[in-house]
This record gives sequence, structure tokens and C-alpha cells, in this order.
Amino acid sequence: MKKPALVVLAAGMGSRYGGMKQLDPVGNHGQLIIDYSIYDAYRAGFDTVVFIIKKEFEELFRSAIGDRIASYMNVKYAYQRADDLPEGYRLPTDRVKPWGTAHAVMAARDVLNGPFAVINADDYYGVSAFRTVYDFLTTTQDDPRRHNYCLVGYLLKNTVTENGSVARGVCQADEKGFLTSIVERTKVIKGNPNPKFSLDEGATWQELSPDTLVSMNLWGFHRSFLDESIEGFPGFLENAMANNPTKAEYFIPLVVERLLSEKKAAVRVLSSTDKWYGVTYKEDKPSVVEAIRRMTESGLYPDQLWV
Repeated sequence: MKKPALVVLAAGMGSRYGGMKQLDPVGNHGQLIIDYSIYDAYRAGFDTVVFIIKKEFEELFRSAIGDRIASYMNVKYAYQRADDLPEGYRLPTDRVKPWGTAHAVMAARDVLNGPFAVINADDYYGVSAFRTVYDFLTTTQDDPRRHNYCLVGYLLKNTVTENGSVARGVCQADEKGFLTSIVERTKVIKGNPNPKFSLDEGATWQELSPDTLVSMNLWGFHRSFLDESIEGFPGFLENAMANNPTKAEYFIPLVVERLLSEKKAAVRVLSSTDKWYGVTYKEDKPSVVEAIRRMTESGLYPDQLWV
């Protein structure tokens, strides 16, 4: 079995953050939040990292992190473009943003030929998550009749910010620990006393249990997920072009939901009680910096990661 690669989704500009949050330092020596996730992945056994970025930011990524870790890991780049569409489809005139996380993974189709994990560039996931995903990907064969994937699920109360709304995939699992459904909620807030979400831009809200299992976009896939995403993209585009051509997004959970409904995949949920840290908003940064400082002082991380 090929050794799994780590795919880092970093093509978003961070409009709510006000800049390129992926490259904003949070560590004592200028480390980025993604430094810590890649370091955890490296310790777990991953030896290849693929950055999904916009082509125009390649030099920035190389100087900020890629070149720095290149002596430890095999570093590759893939480029997400809004006009990367199947034959016969044209980019809508008013479309600015790319087409979401599944579309981002598809950008790596020419550099991935084995199992891989997927993470966001602006989220901290915890040490144990990478170990469990690596173990799954190196001990579980894919099955063409029913693909074998995994997802690290977090408790919702450990993944919300004080500073605004976040997007979370709300998960349901059966008694054997396999995912039965995942529904993307794009506007989730901390709430008082319980988290809540809105489907109408905040006009109305619905409560969620603090212990709701949610996805933070840490997945373990085999190459088949790329092929399935590519196959399903035209159907997504037909609906998007007709109903929401400027904002519709091809999310990873949309592909997973389709595969589950067609009984073409089984997704093992690997639960984590780790606390999430992320920089969705600029106001999130101080708490992330403080958390990294505490973890460094406790010995979880060396002061300088790649020395």
C-alpha cells in the first residue's frame, strides 16, 4: 500500500479574516497554524504534503512554509482555479470564488495516486487526530464495490468561536461507528446556552446540542474519492448554474452524502475530544497564540518545530 499524503486546503482568501489567514504567524518564531498540523502529521508518519493554493500565491507559500519543511517532507503544489470545469461548461461571468472543498481536492488529481488525508490550512486539529487517520489509511484497503473512508468527528462545543459564525458538517453515526449522514451547516454560532445554526442568514435560529458530532474537514480518503468527485461534478454544476451560479459550492460532504445514499462508500467516524483552534476571524488570533504558547510550554511541541 502506498504511504498516505496530507492534502492542505489553502486556496481560500479568508474574506471574514481580512487577509491571508493561512500565512498569519501564531508561534513564537513565526510558525503558522498549519505548521503545527503538518508537524503532527509528520510525527504520525505522513511524508508528503500537497498544498492546494491559488497559483498566484505559490511564491508566498514557498517562502512562508513550503521551503522550510521541504527537507522533512516531500512538498507538492496543486492549483485551484474557478475556471477548472469539465468540457462544455463555462465560468459564470460574475463568479469570483472557486467551487468549494471537493473542487479543491480535485485540483490535486494529477499529484495524488494513493490514500490521502484532507485538512484546512487555518485549523488546529490536535495530535491524536493525525495518528488515527494515518493508522486507518495504512491498515484499511479500499474496496471498489464500497469505498472505505474515514472522518475525524469533534464535539461541536469544542469547535465554535466567540467571534462569529462558522461552517460545520453535522454528523450522524450508527451504533458501529459508521457515518450515516452529514449535513453542511454554513452559519453556526456559539449561542447561549447552546450552539445554534441558521438557514436564512440569521432571521431564525435552531439549537444544537453542545455534544453534536461535527466534521472539521479532517478526512481520510483513497484515490477513489477523487474519481467519484470528478464523476459527480457535472451534476452539481447543472444545479448550480440554474439556481446559484455565483455562490454554490461543491463541498466534500456533498460528495460523501451522495456516496452514502448510493451505498458506494462506508465512512468510519474516528471521534476526537481535542479542542479545535482556528483563525476564522482576526479576533480569534489571540486565543490561538495563547493556546500554542501553553502547548509549547507543556512540551507538546518544541519551541522551533523544524530544527
